[in-house]
Amino acid sequence: MASTDSLADNTAFANKNAASFPILADPGKKMTRDYGVLMAGSFAKRWTFYIDASGIIISIDKSVSARSAGADLVANLIRLQIPKRAEMKRRRRATAEDDRRTASCPSTPRPKPSCA
Repeated sequence: MASTDSLADNTAFANKNAASFPILADPGKKMTRDYGVLMAGSFAKRWTFYIDASGIIISIDKSVSARSAGADLVANLIRLQIPKRAEMKRRRRATAEDDRRTASCPSTPRPKPSCA
């Protein structure tokens, strides 16, 4: 989530609403301008950008409703086949283990490799 409000305002909002996610403070409005969501009056449009692990925007929801944003977000994550957080952690652990195994295996063949 991002807001053109100050860090202090965003922190107060997060505390009041027990937010379990980070809120980007963009009082200088650079990010909102760069993403094309800055409206006249210095407010940002309520758009949701879905960005993959490599930083590529894979979808933009331009019809965000404050009343249904949570449910819409979950539905879009499912539609986009974004894995749940637990699955993402499992995949990262498996990748890290593969990287460690690969790093410990010699790159040149040896008579009796100990790596599988």
